[in-house]
Amino acid sequence: MPLSPALALWLRNQGHDAIHASEIGLDRSPDITILERAHSEKRIVITADLDYPRLLALVRAEGPGLILFRGGEYSETEVVERLKETFIKVPGDEIASSVVVIEKCRIRRRRLPLV
Repeated sequence: MPLSPALALWLRNQGHDAIHASEIGLDRSPDITILERAHSEKRIVITADLDYPRLLALVRAEGPGLILFRGGEYSETEVVERLKETFIKVPGDEIASSVVVIEKCRIRRRRLPLV
């Protein structure tokens, strides 16, 4: 489930410094390249790609933070609603040092590094 560039726009409208990978020419880049860029720019990756937490675990990375949508397809409206809930439930500084997994009926957080 690729996340829409409209999500980055919504995040910017909420006051976040958000960019979509396609806006900076990374839409066809390897996952590790996106993680490295996000880490160097102190960004949080929002994705539905299960490779990202695996890559973070392999190198025991302490960042970047990751928000992972799991458990099916989400409409753009559902993505926004679940993110609103996440931002209420998990403080931003904790998101930056965690993998936050968003599922249809729960939100859970694991601190980085993953072991």
